Amino acid sequence: MIELQTQVQQLLDMVQRLQSTLDTRMGVMQHQLEQTADTTNQLNASVTQLQQKLNGITEANGGKLDTVSGQVQSLNDSVDELKSRIAKLDKNVQDLQAQVQGMQAPTQAAQPAGGQSADPNAAQGGAAPTSAPETPAANVAPPLKDTFQAGYRDYMAAHYGVATSEFQDVIHYYPMDDMAGSAQFYLGEIAYRQLDYPGAIKAYNAVLEGFPGNSKAPAAQLRKGLALLQLGKKDSGVHELRLLIQRHPQTPEASQARTKLNGMGVRISER
Repeated sequence: MIELQTQVQQLLDMVQRLQSTLDTRMGVMQHQLEQTADTTNQLNASVTQLQQKLNGITEANGGKLDTVSGQVQSLNDSVDELKSRIAKLDKNVQDLQAQVQGMQAPTQAAQPAGGQSADPNAAQGGAAPTSAPETPAANVAPPLKDTFQAGYRDYMAAHYGVATSEFQDVIHYYPMDDMAGSAQFYLGEIAYRQLDYPGAIKAYNAVLEGFPGNSKAPAAQLRKGLALLQLGKKDSGVHELRLLIQRHPQTPEASQARTKLNGMGVRISER
């Protein structure tokens, strides 16, 4: 019995030691599991932050690419406008040279050859004629501001025929003046009101190409886009409205363009 009790006590001691060992190992394993869980949570948080940063970088780069693309397109359009304006200036110089040559030709023809008098009576010692033939008077340019204001009054009064003639006089006699650009714009407005959309687009192009710095340039681009939409040319019309927003973002015309594009369900910026 004593030996049996001794053996039982030994078994109990062994069980207690085994239990203690198991408790220790379980504690270590639980601590390791907790550390693993913390590390996993930290990794998940880091991955989430990295994903957010990547999304932010992607969106920022996408916006920058859109901006750069718009700037490149605007630069190309500006270069095209500059080329067109240079071509127009060259044509105006050629026209002026032709007019000067036309004015010099009658003067040279009227001069006697070899410095002799062209008057036969003078050569024979006769009396000189009492009056010389009158030369035709050159066309006198009408006053710029008065002509433009008269055209604008007739335009507002819907006297489109008279207004067209007056605006054309401004363009003809003062082709390099800024008011010529405004006159071109109102010629486009007259054509637009008369539903002559191709004629209106032609006049608006004259403003955008010949007078890009004119105060009517934003309105001309807006009306050009609307005229293209009226002709069923949606892509071209949307392109013009987007160009307007890029070039003149703070103008009332740009606000109207945004409203029009939103109403059509079209994106403001082109991806």
